[in-house]
Amino acid sequence: MKTVLITGCSSGIGLDAARHMRTRGWRVIATCRKPQDIEARRAEGFDTLPLELGCEDSVARCAESALALGRIDALVNNAAFAIPGAAEDLPRGALRAIFEANLFGTHDLTRRLLPHFRAHGGRVVNISSVLGLVGIPWRGAYVATKFALEGLTDVLRVEMADTDVRFILIEPGPIGTRIRQNSIPHFEAWIDWRSSPRAEQYRRTLLKRLYEPAAKKDRFELPPAAVSARIAQALESPRPRPRYYVTTPTHVSGIGRRFLSTRALDWFARRS
Repeated sequence: MKTVLITGCSSGIGLDAARHMRTRGWRVIATCRKPQDIEARRAEGFDTLPLELGCEDSVARCAESALALGRIDALVNNAAFAIPGAAEDLPRGALRAIFEANLFGTHDLTRRLLPHFRAHGGRVVNISSVLGLVGIPWRGAYVATKFALEGLTDVLRVEMADTDVRFILIEPGPIGTRIRQNSIPHFEAWIDWRSSPRAEQYRRTLLKRLYEPAAKKDRFELPPAAVSARIAQALESPRPRPRYYVTTPTHVSGIGRRFLSTRALDWFARRS
């Protein structure tokens, strides 16, 4: 039985992926930040570990504990959060906090498992986003981390090509998760929107999107299961692709980055 460590399994993509890979015969080590989520996953029968990606000691303990459980065949770096707000309103501390979790902690965990993967072979699947391909308004902090994750993963893929370790990106578009609701505490902690020159724009757009239930789901939205299916492909294919796109926007954006002009991509981003 192969083993995969999946981060961010409290809900959404991570939780669905953990359940999906278990049905495919994998042993899943599920990580969560909150004790109640750890207990919930343990009650489902998963091996569980606490992980706070923004804390270096937590990352080190998680890697050590995971390796103590035996051979690990794959790592799925899914955990991440968003801080919505205009880029000009993002204080330094906000960017530091989101990069600590979405990039630095993710890379740190990967590095701590790489010696094991070098010795036994392994796959690292990084969950990116359409926002790692195209930037859109109000998502500057999240976009910056995902663009960085895309570049770092591409470099690792090339550098590790002479080993038995494979690096794969999965790029979802709109997926039905709680990332928007979960971003509200971060928005309230970091964004002083009332003092922003864009305060009226916040009232007309972002605040409604954050605090008012959507009348209908986002255009092109798919359930987390669509991402889980791609994760399974990335982990089980004899020759995995460098990238797997999920939902129409990522397919269009992926093609667009190679063939379309910046002006055309901007037009699509404003309408996504």
